[in-house]
Amino acid sequence: MAKKNDEKIKITLKRSLIGVPEKHIKIVKSLGLGKTNSTVEHAASQTIMGMVNKISHLVEIVK
Repeated sequence: MAKKNDEKIKITLKRSLIGVPEKHIKIVKSLGLGKTNSTVEHAASQTIMGMVNKISHLVEIVK
């Protein structure tokens, strides 16, 4: 679990999911992103960062 003083990151979906593999779509949905330009905030845990690394070409990360 994330600690209270963990760093937060904002993840924004910048590219469309049309034509991307189903695996990437599942990762985007599990992060809580829906439509293009939607933004969520997560703790910068190893799990979240691993997911973001898989779809780095679709998202923008702001610390």
